[in-house]
Amino acid sequence: MGALRDRMQQDLDFAGFADATKRVYLSAAAELARFHRRSPAEMTQEHVRAYVQHVLGLGLSAGRVRQHFSSIKFLFSKTLGRPEVVSFLSWPHDPEPLPVVLGATQVDALLQALRSPVYRVLFTTVYGTGLRIREACALETRDIDAARGVVHVRHGKGNKERLVMLSRRLLAILRAYWKVVRPTPPWLFVSPITARPVNPNGARAALRSAARDAGITKRVTPHMLRHSFATHLLDAGTELRVIQVLLGHASIATTTRYARVSTGLIGKTTSPLDRLPTSRE
Repeated sequence: MGALRDRMQQDLDFAGFADATKRVYLSAAAELARFHRRSPAEMTQEHVRAYVQHVLGLGLSAGRVRQHFSSIKFLFSKTLGRPEVVSFLSWPHDPEPLPVVLGATQVDALLQALRSPVYRVLFTTVYGTGLRIREACALETRDIDAARGVVHVRHGKGNKERLVMLSRRLLAILRAYWKVVRPTPPWLFVSPITARPVNPNGARAALRSAARDAGITKRVTPHMLRHSFATHLLDAGTELRVIQVLLGHASIATTTRYARVSTGLIGKTTSPLDRLPTSRE
């Protein structure tokens, strides 16, 4: 795509997209160009419709299809200034599954099974704050604000910053960890091999291994700890709006799904049957 790719890269930078999202968008735009063997600048809506039909026939997940369509829409609407070409596009939606969570005893067993102190404290922080794995890996020592009792998330999704709580227990764990490990400044969680921030993929592998050692049969991921953080907060009576802010959700609708798996919230709800003046058994 040449110059057009550079322009799209610049527009994505202006829009503040995360690096991973920019790579996906540029890759999808390049696939469009390869499919028709011409620059998107020369394409009509019919070209785009043909490519859309091709993508829909690949058997991709709804999420992957959305990535292709989002890329095309950004390319024509923003970079090429021709939104009418992609005005017909609609987004497919995945059926929304219930979040999979761990019980408190399972979380404790999982964290204890992590042999590396770096990974153990990393995932303790994920569960204790609800951070995404990439957010946790990017933490710096200056982000731990003991005086205010908060953690400053500087590298949130969509480059959005936020504050999350810093519990006394987590602060004590982080202080003990720092004294023993002495991570390379400015990072908090550093690979001993690269002296760079821990790689999220390596962290995921360590978590899977710990789950097996802990006897957990579920497929455990870092995001499951984030789900567990939110659900356990809701079980304890924390308001959804507070959880929304802690998780960095743009919409409360995203956060409300945890109400569907909060056994504490569901169990404490009174059935209308119990309010009837008389009962028949």
